[in-house]
Amino acid sequence: MIGLSDIEATKELPPNYEELKKSANRTSNWRERLSAVEELGQWKNKQTIDVLTRIMIGDTVYKVQEAAYRQLKAFGEDVQLPSQKKGDLIKGTTKALIRIKKSLPRDHTFEAFKEKLQKMRTDIYDTYEGDKGDDLDQWLEATWASL
Repeated sequence: MIGLSDIEATKELPPNYEELKKSANRTSNWRERLSAVEELGQWKNKQTIDVLTRIMIGDTVYKVQEAAYRQLKAFGEDVQLPSQKKGDLIKGTTKALIRIKKSLPRDHTFEAFKEKLQKMRTDIYDTYEGDKGDDLDQWLEATWASL
């Protein structure tokens, strides 16, 4: 990685930096995190590089990680794209889904399960929506059926 001395010291922070930093940390809104990554990528300085690096390494949605990686590469940072996670994207997802299914009446519908998941665990729903995209319902229904 390049050192702080290689970064122009005169580069300013975005005027809405604190807001962007909060958006980058919103666990229940991957679209907001992605938007924050894109905007932070317009401002090359130590703070934005630090935020983008953290997101690239640890975000739960691979699309967001990839966007942070692209921004860092555009800055000239020596970074490697992390490999896509397998299994539960959020620790305990399977247990949470089982709990939600058990909390519903025996003859509940998939739609009732999906609705309760959205209300009770927005973070899980949002993360898998960002990960699965158009295949979310298919994946979620298959998971629901197998629980």
